[in-house]
Amino acid sequence: MPAPLRRALSAAALTALLLPLGCSTALTTKREEEKLMSSSDDVSKPAPRWGIVIHGGAGVIKRESLTPEPEAAVRAALAEALQAGHAVLAKGGSSVDAVTAAIRVMEDSPLFNAGKGAVFNHDGKNELDAAIMNGRTREAGAVAGLHHVKNPITLARAVMEKSPHVMMVGEGAEAFAKQQGVELVPESYFFTEERWQALQRALEAEKKQQEAPPEPGQPQGPSTFYETPDGSDHKFGTVGAVALDQSGNLAAGTSTGGMTNKRFGRVGDSPIIGAGTYADPRCGVSGTGHGEYFIRYGVARDICARVEYLQLPLLEAANQVVLDVLVKAGGEGGVIAMDSQGNVATPFNSTGMYRGYMGPDGVPSVAIFKE
Repeated sequence: MPAPLRRALSAAALTALLLPLGCSTALTTKREEEKLMSSSDDVSKPAPRWGIVIHGGAGVIKRESLTPEPEAAVRAALAEALQAGHAVLAKGGSSVDAVTAAIRVMEDSPLFNAGKGAVFNHDGKNELDAAIMNGRTREAGAVAGLHHVKNPITLARAVMEKSPHVMMVGEGAEAFAKQQGVELVPESYFFTEERWQALQRALEAEKKQQEAPPEPGQPQGPSTFYETPDGSDHKFGTVGAVALDQSGNLAAGTSTGGMTNKRFGRVGDSPIIGAGTYADPRCGVSGTGHGEYFIRYGVARDICARVEYLQLPLLEAANQVVLDVLVKAGGEGGVIAMDSQGNVATPFNSTGMYRGYMGPDGVPSVAIFKE
């Protein structure tokens, strides 16, 4: 037998013997890794387009009910929030800092159902929820059932960065806030006449519902409403932000006052990681809508999972969940989302969603309807 053939057969036999031990597989894997590493250094790959996208709530927002003055006020508030977050990013700051800055602006405004503008529960109190997530590390912090924390997003971040936990609620969360020096305010700080009147309408509707039983097939239970900046009922006024910084790191955050006339310590999707708030190295999402559906269908994580596992473009993944999965389930609302290349998606299945985007050019873009 010729020597070259003997050598080839010997090599083949050796490989066959070593294969069960994983030696040949290890060699192959190493070559594949080297190939992947060399291809990942491709200088022609476009740099991420850093920026920030925000929302201020979604729902049945009718053009005819939103008069010029309140519309202008909402657009100005959204632009202010965008500029606050963008200023952080433009200086090379982190996406977590940008998300915090943008949401704090909206929490301080009475126009949104978060912080200062939070709605009232059945007992005439404000209950605040918030969450934030660092996509680079997957660290997260969430708070719920707050009554005295001026900026819930700040406390959520403290939970993420200064505790070993992900979620804190009620009195315990506020005790932690005091320990961390997070600003506390009297409950009266959150009172706004507009939100108080919304509660009175909800209570009146509930009373009528109890006096006149619903028609057969109609659900029974307390009357609840959602609020957004135009002051009418059946709106989702949650606020949120997703940012991509110049280092390519994503973060997402959400803050809300929940539902008008809510009872029994109800908590929605906003502080639930994977439901109303989620971020990983590829994708960040903040939602606004009927929270129970966002929780049941894990909306925020579902969108990012489709990006990660199915390798779908962000817009396609977000549209599938919001315009198909949620619609079929009967859930109303929308999301803002951003991927690691700075692509943005803002789908919603309601008539409107307060939203805005600001990229490297520093020009704020704000929208309300399906423009």
